[in-house]
Amino acid sequence: MKRVALALLIAIGVAAFAQRGNLEAQAPGRGPSPEQQAALAAQTELEKNTPQLLFDATELPLMPTGNTIGETEGVAINSKKHLFVFSRTGNAGPARGAQAAHLFEFDEKNAFVKEWGQNAYGFSFAHAVRVDKDDNVWVVDEGSNMVMRFNPQGRVTMVLGRKDEAIDYLEEFLEDAAHTERGRNAKVGAGAGRGGSLGRPTDVAFDLQGNIFVSDGYDNSRVAKFSKDGAFLKTIGSRGTEPDQFNTPHAITYDAKGLIYVADRGNNRIQVYDSELKRQAIFSNVRAPWAVCVTPPNAAGQQFLYSADAGGKIYKLSMDGKLLGWFGETGKKVGQFYWVHQMHCVSENEIITGEAQNWRVQRIVLKPTK
Repeated sequence: MKRVALALLIAIGVAAFAQRGNLEAQAPGRGPSPEQQAALAAQTELEKNTPQLLFDATELPLMPTGNTIGETEGVAINSKKHLFVFSRTGNAGPARGAQAAHLFEFDEKNAFVKEWGQNAYGFSFAHAVRVDKDDNVWVVDEGSNMVMRFNPQGRVTMVLGRKDEAIDYLEEFLEDAAHTERGRNAKVGAGAGRGGSLGRPTDVAFDLQGNIFVSDGYDNSRVAKFSKDGAFLKTIGSRGTEPDQFNTPHAITYDAKGLIYVADRGNNRIQVYDSELKRQAIFSNVRAPWAVCVTPPNAAGQQFLYSADAGGKIYKLSMDGKLLGWFGETGKKVGQFYWVHQMHCVSENEIITGEAQNWRVQRIVLKPTK
């Protein structure tokens, strides 16, 4: 039984690693398909004819008391300009069952303020953090299948989804291997999920009425809508490549009009919806979108959409999907990027990035174009 369980864990891990590639990443021994080659060539040509933006980058010297910044999965800023970092930090327990999720708060000068939600039942494997208009802090935990809302005082005031109980996980997912049937190796068309049960959710967004939208996620392939009070309302999506289908919806954001932008990472596109989950547009000019954010309106009322690819590039788009510019490359140095997992758009020309592979947060300031 132990050998079987070990084999299953290895198989699950291999599948997980393979899924994290972008348009250029392929399984060992396999080249890109003709369709992928054509898409890559078109994207490369598009980037050649799009301005490369200049920028300054600063690594933020974040030092949480008694801990360290680990894989930086989530970054968000509240109205006081305090930065929240949702980090895979900690090593208690086995790799996939570890308490590898810590939420840190830093002030506007990058000084550590406090840790939120210590030993919270829903903290397992960090994925994203968002701050809403009322300064509530929302965390999305891929490992516990939970989305949790903290009020500004740090009290949990809402929970969406439910963590698999330890005994059920060991029995069902390891011994019976049921996890692989509902996971991302399932057939195309699966992954629609059911009701308010989440399957490795990835991010959360809101509309003008306060309704909640969860990108869900790795096991499911959908967007789930909840009321502002947490009641499940509706869902859209299943696993596939057609419009309104998803292949790892990895991030989600929203604009001042209440439109919802879903980073359909495995399909190399962003799908745009209104608050009733009716599709409005598809943007296919950002390679594989890992992280997305929308800027606050500027003096002219304009907003912009930024999207980050695992390959180190960050794209700037108009809200109708036109590619306006791009910047960045893969690397370890300040000003380079390795797996930007979440971004916070401070303004049109300032972005905060959280990197999983580089265990850091960078402040990016775009320079004026000539």
